[in-house]
Formats: sequence, C-alpha cells, structure tokens
Amino acid sequence: MITKKLIAFVVVFLCGASFVVNAQNIFSKGDRAVNIGLGIGSYYGGTGYSSTIPPLSVSFEQGIIDGLLDGKGSIGVGGYLGYSANKWETSAGGDTYGYKYSYMMIGARGAFHYQFVDKLDTYTGLLLGYNVVGSKLYGDGMGGIDTGSATGSGIGYSAFLGARYHFSDQFAAYGEIGYGISALELGISIRL
Repeated sequence: MITKKLIAFVVVFLCGASFVVNAQNIFSKGDRAVNIGLGIGSYYGGTGYSSTIPPLSVSFEQGIIDGLLDGKGSIGVGGYLGYSANKWETSAGGDTYGYKYSYMMIGARGAFHYQFVDKLDTYTGLLLGYNVVGSKLYGDGMGGIDTGSATGSGIGYSAFLGARYHFSDQFAAYGEIGYGISALELGISIRL
C-alpha cells in the first residue's frame, strides 16, 4: 500500500535528519505559522467506502517558549481543524442506497520543536479535541424504512510527528504523520 511506504519514507527521512546538528532554531517564541494540508490515508471508512471529500486540514501555531536544549528547542501551541467525507453504497432488488459520512476534528495542540538541520523544523506533539461525526441514509433501499441519521461524535486525541522544510522565511512545505483526520498530511506552511 502506497500510504505505508510514504509513512516509512517520512520516518526514515526524519530519523536520518536527526544525526546532523549545529543549526539555529527556526521556530521561536512569538513566531506564528499556519499549515494547510491534504491528507493521505484516512482512518475513517474501510472496505467498500469511497471518498467524497479527501482529508483536509488547517492548523495554527504560535511559539511560546524557546531556548530549550542548547537553544535549539522550542514549544508552540495552537489549534487544528480537519474535515473529510466518504460514502458507502450498495444495490439490492434494483434499488441503490447507502450512507454518507462526514468527519470533522476540532482541537487544541501543542508541539515540541527541535531543529537538527538548517531549514528543517522537526517537531512532535499532542492534540486534544472533539470529533464531530455524522451519517445519513440515502437512496431507495431498506424497503422504504427511514432510518434517519446517526452520529458518533466524541473526544478525540492525537500524537503526531512532523517537519517543515523552509524555502524562505515565510514559506515552507510540511508533512505530519500520526492519528488525526488522516495518517499522513502534506501541505504548505506560511509564517505570519
């Protein structure tokens, strides 16, 4: 599966980067960054499900402490919003019916940053939030029975590992692996 290979590549890349030292900290106290990402490998759905909206995410982070661990470490806090949707569909007796599902994760997160190499901001963190999950039956199946809709909302949490590669002071590409709206998020990061 391509998702497992991509996650393995990111982990190997981050581990390899950890052996190079003596770079200045990129993310510091007072810095603010926005990540806009597209997820690969959703935890929602399964066999027979098709994606109607791929996992999308936006996160904001502000540096609150810097100068940790020989001046290369810092801590940032912020918020996270992720959204995805999919559907499951089947046919029986000439009728087609199924369920449409939507998933939204809203949360607060904190991250510990440590820069191993120049231009690469590596970090790990935790997210605590709320998963808003909804489902709705559609189509002509179920013998005309209206089952309405259902939800499965509740407290959500995540641990993640990520990196931002800075092409300039304001613009970076980022990747994160962990448990969130998707297994892997790739996107752009903009420093405000």
